[in-house]
Amino acid sequence: MSIKVAAVGTGNVGKHALAQLITDSRFELTGVWVSSDAKAGKDAGELAGLGVSTGVAATTDLDAILAATPECVVYTAMADNRLVEALEDYRRLLAAGVNVVASAAVFLQYPWGTLPPEMIAPIEEAAAEGGASIFVNGIDPGFANDLLPMALAGTCQSIEQVRCMEIINYDTYDSATVMFDVMGFGRPLDEVPMLLQPGVLSLAWGSVVRQLAAGLGISLDEVTEVYTRVPAPEAFDIASGHVAEGTAAALRFEVRGMLGGTPVVVLEHVTRLRDDLCPEWPQPAQPGGSYRIEITGEPSYAVDLRLSSAHGDHNHAGLVATAARVVNAIPEVIAAAPGIRTTLDLPLVTGNGLYAGH
Repeated sequence: MSIKVAAVGTGNVGKHALAQLITDSRFELTGVWVSSDAKAGKDAGELAGLGVSTGVAATTDLDAILAATPECVVYTAMADNRLVEALEDYRRLLAAGVNVVASAAVFLQYPWGTLPPEMIAPIEEAAAEGGASIFVNGIDPGFANDLLPMALAGTCQSIEQVRCMEIINYDTYDSATVMFDVMGFGRPLDEVPMLLQPGVLSLAWGSVVRQLAAGLGISLDEVTEVYTRVPAPEAFDIASGHVAEGTAAALRFEVRGMLGGTPVVVLEHVTRLRDDLCPEWPQPAQPGGSYRIEITGEPSYAVDLRLSSAHGDHNHAGLVATAARVVNAIPEVIAAAPGIRTTLDLPLVTGNGLYAGH
């Protein structure tokens, strides 16, 4: 019997999640929530770019989503700039007995030690009340820095450091809100964007380093952060808009899990808007971008993850992977014990049922 599901959000990630929910025979789509009146009333097939009619019309009313009694909601709506609203949405859904898989807020990937207990408690209490679970994941934060490094670590005899890297050119990533408002690209270097406010990097990716530390069985002394921004040598345009000369065009940061004064778990991002910027910084394993896992130990590893797609570039492939990661986890999340679930306690999510032939 198919699983009744609803989608909340139809943006960069959400449209790919919605397309899978429509075409994957494991699921029955019961509703679609959208944030704008312009999308309200449109058929889910149109919003997913499939050119088919599903008979499911989009709504801006979360109560209507709940009224259709889905077993699980795929939540991909923007959360970075509306954290209070997103957390309240999760609380409502879970308390109503609806399981949630989501691509944000990223600190819920593994919130313990990153969020204060008073922010975690309402989610856990709602999950217990409704007997439901929530799983937040994707590619980064997600399988590129939780599932894959943990799998590699499981073949080591000893480990000194785990480093997870994203090395990507974001020039084709089309979201002005994320690129300019959150990350600060195209902004003066003396203007500190949301992402680089003190503590925000550790809030966003602290969940990554703390989950890796938990997987290694260690308790971190602290989580620290450091970043570098580089200006554009000249004006140019990217998918999200215009980058003026002298404004931020490259960003490199690390979130470090420290033990005994040594960084034992590191999350590093190397983000450019042009391939020729900062040639001395780490380079991707393929044009455009890749992910890298480095484990120093016995044995040591350096593994590059190169994403591609027949329908777009590396950024497109990453959006599809993020959507599929949470959609494919739906059966396991529904079966899991109520609460905030993580990669460390869910069974392995595989590609069972996804073979599509040539």
